[in-house]
Amino acid sequence: MNNFSRKLARTVVAGALAAVAVAVATPAASAAGRDGACNNNEFCLYWGPGKFGSLSDFTTSIDTYGETQPTCYEYRTPGRPGYRECVKNNAMSACNNRSRAVRVYFNSYHEGPYDTIPAKACRDLVNTENQNASHLFL
Repeated sequence: MNNFSRKLARTVVAGALAAVAVAVATPAASAAGRDGACNNNEFCLYWGPGKFGSLSDFTTSIDTYGETQPTCYEYRTPGRPGYRECVKNNAMSACNNRSRAVRVYFNSYHEGPYDTIPAKACRDLVNTENQNASHLFL
């Protein structure tokens, strides 16, 4: 079973529970960062390949994503696979809606191998797929 299949199987129940929670209490959407939507001037990491699943959106560089709840950066798109899971070592694709490139690093504090996501581009992560800990706005 490949990484994607394992991740998908692992979150089927979590996704169903998240959908119920969203149906019970859905907050109003916001145009601000960290709202689970990949807006203009944001960098977004996706739980699955090809922009599949929940996303985590950012407006600044992050030194470390954190490893556990409640202090980690998490996926924020309700009702999609990966919702509320920690981002660290758990992202497979990215979109950069900024005017400059962003690097996703294997290690915290912008160290180790990295993937560069050009401005206004989306792509699957290669060097840091499911092994990512920080990103840097260039």
